[in-house]
Amino acid sequence: MSGRIGNSGTPGRRAVFRAAALAVAATMQLCGPVRAAGSALSDEPIPMVTEEEVLERRQQSNAGGGLLPSGGHHSSELSDKPVPIVAEEDVPEPTPPIFQRGEKFLASGNLSPGIELPTGAIWQPALWVFGDARTAIGHYASGVDDPRQFWASRLDIFANLKLTPTERVLIGFSPLTEGTRNTGILYTDEGGVEYVNGLNPYVTTLFFEGEFGEIFPNLDPDDRRSIDFGFSIGRQPLFFQEGMMINDSVDALGITRDTIIIPGLTPDLRATGVFGWNNIRRGNNRIDDSAYLFGLFTEADFRKSTGNLDLAYVVSDEEDGGDGFYFGASAVQRLGHYNTAFRINTSTAIERTGPAVDNGVLLFSEISRTLTGSENIVYANAFWALGNYTSAARDSLTGGPLGQVGILFAAPSVGLGGSALSNRADDVFGGSIGHQMFFNEDRTQLVLELGGRKGTDGRDEAVVAFGGQLLHALNNRSSIQVDGFVSGGRDRKAGTGLRMELRTRF
Repeated sequence: MSGRIGNSGTPGRRAVFRAAALAVAATMQLCGPVRAAGSALSDEPIPMVTEEEVLERRQQSNAGGGLLPSGGHHSSELSDKPVPIVAEEDVPEPTPPIFQRGEKFLASGNLSPGIELPTGAIWQPALWVFGDARTAIGHYASGVDDPRQFWASRLDIFANLKLTPTERVLIGFSPLTEGTRNTGILYTDEGGVEYVNGLNPYVTTLFFEGEFGEIFPNLDPDDRRSIDFGFSIGRQPLFFQEGMMINDSVDALGITRDTIIIPGLTPDLRATGVFGWNNIRRGNNRIDDSAYLFGLFTEADFRKSTGNLDLAYVVSDEEDGGDGFYFGASAVQRLGHYNTAFRINTSTAIERTGPAVDNGVLLFSEISRTLTGSENIVYANAFWALGNYTSAARDSLTGGPLGQVGILFAAPSVGLGGSALSNRADDVFGGSIGHQMFFNEDRTQLVLELGGRKGTDGRDEAVVAFGGQLLHALNNRSSIQVDGFVSGGRDRKAGTGLRMELRTRF
């Protein structure tokens, strides 16, 4: 470097460089041996501060002195004390299951090492028992059937054996519910007081679900193969097209392939194949012991919409309706400030028509919006059924396929009453408009709804109903719900209904 400086050729530059060299030498003398070593080239790392200074600052930080050293200079050293993400007073009180063994459902701490299987999977077994207890009293008069007063209860108990985040076994019982009956007491003017026996000792849910690639990770240690297939087998709930096509608990095998990428077509596609061999209830909500269900259900995420295309075929020897073919398509998206969903479902009787399967088309639309400056929601739903549309499979307590229209059409899952408006889709059109409001820091919500339906074949006259639903959380586990409605038509009596339900989750 001195040669290059000397070769600069001008006395003025030599003087400048000479002064700079003197300044560097003076600085090295002032800084001491640690900083002076930085002027020489070395393969060893040179600390910015001495070890004594590091220890001193760490002791000050642990003692509550913060991140600033005694000299007041800023340090980038991070404290080794854990800091919660949110304040403790903002953390909701945990509500664990009524019984848990092994890894806790809601808890902090280290995970157990688990059990390594010969396949390479690590299982961390945990058993969680939880459930739902519901009891309701009420009055129901549709305007067509005899008025009734009732008290009924329902209990659902589940035991979840968690093996990994993707593998589990779930078993469930509903000991107070059998078919359309919830255990309780029913009173009518004609029949008087009647005890309704809905005792059911049988298993209502029992299935295993997992992912093939997670159970056999040794088959693809680098995660390069396409073996990530999810599957489930056993008695399990099936729910497609928002319950309009299928809403039932079926003994079935389902295989799902997620994240299917088709270049130039969709960014993400999911496909599920289902084979059901038992416990299939047809469109009339009754079990068909001869039925087999085959289905292919797909979902695709587009840039501005999510679309579903679903196909199902039911093979049956039922006298009230044999084989049936079912098609469903939907699009869910946000248009401006509005959430929208549009659906079309069809049912086709292959051999003969009947209550179990019939020919029909169901058109359905949903539109909702969150009001500006609040969390309240307004919505409008509409439907049009051409012919007699029937579902491929429907549970006994779900009623007809129009339960999604609103609270006036939904069949209560506990109680011995019914819906304010019929939820059957047989040559009819109608809809509902409603307002959902939230109060008391979202612990209380109120829904007010106006709905109606009118037949298109002359058999079903126009019926209009107005109703509401008040739901209030008593604590983290219990809530109380009050439903009420009034209905009327030109050639029928006025309908009324009032129902109060206490629900506890454990």
